[in-house]
Amino acid sequence: MVDPARARKMADRIKVIVAKRLERGIRDPRLGFVTITDVKVTGDLQHASVFYTVYGSDDERKDSAAALKAATGMMRSEVGKNITARLTPSIEFIADGIPENAALIDDLLREARERDTQVDEMARTAVYAGDEDPYVKPREYTEHDEDDDDDSDEDEAEAAPAPTGRHVAPTEPDAL
Repeated sequence: MVDPARARKMADRIKVIVAKRLERGIRDPRLGFVTITDVKVTGDLQHASVFYTVYGSDDERKDSAAALKAATGMMRSEVGKNITARLTPSIEFIADGIPENAALIDDLLREARERDTQVDEMARTAVYAGDEDPYVKPREYTEHDEDDDDDSDEDEAEAAPAPTGRHVAPTEPDAL
């Protein structure tokens, strides 16, 4: 394995070389407006994957892919002349999915905005299923309630003895 920094430098150098060669032109009428987006080099520096995008329709993308595939040998020899490595890496052109991914992300963001507006509309017109304020509040007594509560508490206290925690049989005062 080679140092990752060296592989990164070589990938950057290959990207510049291929981009300059494409800028000078290739004598292939099928080649459209091609942009080199990235280059990845394997750890042993034997293979370089060149990622590209093409501006245009699907037919123009297919034609540009065929033109780049036909120019692979020429691009490899150009890279071999301009890098200082013992072996020239093999080159593979791969169509980058950036435009398709960007379109997908735009669609997802548009859908999320639409759903947010729907939820906002539903929230504006929503009503509570139960009470508006479901939390328990302290009971508010009126003057009449206070009088009734005082009398009922006293009656209950006289009628039932206070619990002691053990069961005792009632005794009659006459039997003693």
